[in-house]
Amino acid sequence: MPFQKGESGNPAGRPRGALNRATVLAQNLLSERAESIAAKVIELAVQGDRAAIRVCMERLVPVIKDQPIAVELPPIKKPADSVEAAAAIAAAVAAGELTAAEAAKLAKVVEVYVRALDSRGFDERLGKLEHEISGAPAIPAHAANSDDTNL
Repeated sequence: MPFQKGESGNPAGRPRGALNRATVLAQNLLSERAESIAAKVIELAVQGDRAAIRVCMERLVPVIKDQPIAVELPPIKKPADSVEAAAAIAAAVAAGELTAAEAAKLAKVVEVYVRALDSRGFDERLGKLEHEISGAPAIPAHAANSDDTNL
């Protein structure tokens, strides 16, 4: 009989997140000596031990994973404007201002923004059609969703 989705094969087993005894023991032993271990690593680093220096530097100056990138993109007011934005991204890669990975991330941001514009445009067109069909005057979508409309 196969297991049901979301049910454990061993309901009486170890609960999630529970650590085994060896891990708990190791953590306790290490925590009791953490200060002396850190002092020894620093001492070795001062004496020129390269591995100790690396450990200390990794803690003092962590690797920077992402940094802001400065690229001029044209304003995107409608989905068709994304072509110019993509061209600007490609030009920045060609000029060496962006890496291919940075360009891919930036293109993804543009893509998400364009989808949001498309969605808003669709919502506005649908609202207009619904109001025309019902015979009521069309209300712009941004006005219909606004909190500051006067009744």
